[in-house]
Amino acid sequence: MSVYQALVHHIHESPVLEGAVLLGFGLVFVLFFRRLGLGATLGYLVAGAVVGPQLLGLVSGAESKIVAAELGITLLLFIVGLELNPSRLWRMKTEIFGLGLAQVMLCGLAITGIVALAAGFSWQAAVALGLPLALSSTAQVLPMLQSSGRMRTPFGERAFSILLFQDLSIVPLITVIAAMSRNPADAGGPPGWQLGLYTVAAIVGLILAGRFLLRPLFRLIGNLGEREMFVFAALFTVAASAAVMELLGLSTALGAFIAGVMLADTPYRHELEADVEPFRSILLGLFFLSVGMLLDLSAIAERPFFVVGMALALIATKAAIITAIGAAMRMPWRQALALGLLLSQGGEFGFVLFAQAQQGLLIAPEAASLFGAIITVSMATTPFLMSATRRIRQQPIADSQERDGPTSDGANALIVGYGRFGQTVGQMLIAQNIPVTLIDTDIEMIDVAGEFGAKVYYGDGTRLDMLRQAGAAEAELILFCIDGDQITPELLTSVAEAFPKASVFVRAYDRRAVIKLAGAPMEYAVREVLESAVAMARRALLSVGVDGPDIDRAEDLYRKNDRERLRAQIDAGDIRAAREVMLRQDQREERVT
Repeated sequence: MSVYQALVHHIHESPVLEGAVLLGFGLVFVLFFRRLGLGATLGYLVAGAVVGPQLLGLVSGAESKIVAAELGITLLLFIVGLELNPSRLWRMKTEIFGLGLAQVMLCGLAITGIVALAAGFSWQAAVALGLPLALSSTAQVLPMLQSSGRMRTPFGERAFSILLFQDLSIVPLITVIAAMSRNPADAGGPPGWQLGLYTVAAIVGLILAGRFLLRPLFRLIGNLGEREMFVFAALFTVAASAAVMELLGLSTALGAFIAGVMLADTPYRHELEADVEPFRSILLGLFFLSVGMLLDLSAIAERPFFVVGMALALIATKAAIITAIGAAMRMPWRQALALGLLLSQGGEFGFVLFAQAQQGLLIAPEAASLFGAIITVSMATTPFLMSATRRIRQQPIADSQERDGPTSDGANALIVGYGRFGQTVGQMLIAQNIPVTLIDTDIEMIDVAGEFGAKVYYGDGTRLDMLRQAGAAEAELILFCIDGDQITPELLTSVAEAFPKASVFVRAYDRRAVIKLAGAPMEYAVREVLESAVAMARRALLSVGVDGPDIDRAEDLYRKNDRERLRAQIDAGDIRAAREVMLRQDQREERVT
């Protein structure tokens, strides 16, 4: 036995050493690929391939590791669910069942045809291979959306809607493959309609459990003030919801997502998200390391042109179809192209469905291994594609409308939105010699401001990458002065996590906006017309002969009632709460006496 073989044997005998080697290789390769601007996913995949049995052979047991690491996908969907309260999810129903259904059906049919023509498989085998390839990688796409700050944008919602429908389609795809099975042992399995009923029953059960079990549980833990119990309960929630779905033969990630949605509008959402996030990151990294270890390099070496050709055909087909669907849904063509490229890879659920097809004797183990390699290769190309096409996908600004984007110039304050509200805020800060960076998307306003000597940068200040580029990491103040109801608690949470040094101030459109933003991490939110309305009321009272002390008393009474009412509305989450506190005409005599 050589020294190297003895070292490998020693590592295999020690789970601690094996774990240290795996994490060490992952760390080095991720740092290297991050440095190249290619993202962490590709680094994990390459690290897994290098350290796995196909090359260095330092780590073994990829199959067992990927089973444990799949909990990372489950945690990811739980966190996504926490960010989507039921009302927002209902608002996305058209995208989920419109975009999602069209993508799965059209891509599945097209790829099935390509597999049948290119490889000469039977139609059953082509269906068993083609339909799973229509699914994309939730584990790869969602972190890319989150890191770029686009998860809560219309583009991010469309991408997530497709991914969510793909998760929902796991049950029908399992049913299709089971119906075609040639394995006599599968004859006693549940029929498709029964799996459908299981799905509906499981979803309803999880919704009821979330409302009547989980919420009281977290309320009890919150009253105890035990943070470690929050972590324990959060992991239990994810594991239990996933276990219920797995017991019924359904998608574990879907179960965790529903549990997250049920807790999305509770006061514990941010705490849960913070507690689960570290576990999600570690397990998701381990998942991609395991996928890299499972990459069958010998299958690629035996038929390299087929693997590369099929991977390119898969990417081109999905990108073209999803781009066309996006254009049909009236997306700008650049956004539609970005959506197509982002979802062009094969997904992790393909491995699961290939294993079932192999168990059903629809495909040989060699075919499952070969198409598993195709999925991995397609996943590896996504960071390259998104990087190489960045210039094409970015919306150009016409020469006549070209404006500078924000840059980090060491300003203490970032003002997002430089309309009539933002101008007043900015002028007061400048009067105190506080350097400000101004950001807006209104070309005409930027030009007018320039005529008055104000340098306003063009950009969407609700995007984390744009804020970072403008110097938010060093700023002491971030002031959202945007018109309308555009600021969400999710955005403020992301800003607070990304830029903890800055104090965040928000212009709230109205009372409902203040109630919605309650509990979000910010220094202060002001209703945009409150102070001007109070100023007008004071002048009106003065004009009818009310003296100064009485005007002050009237204002104090109003502000006291307003605070009490707002506090009650926030606690109840209802604009109609505490109506009895409002000042009414029939109370006038009472107050006078």
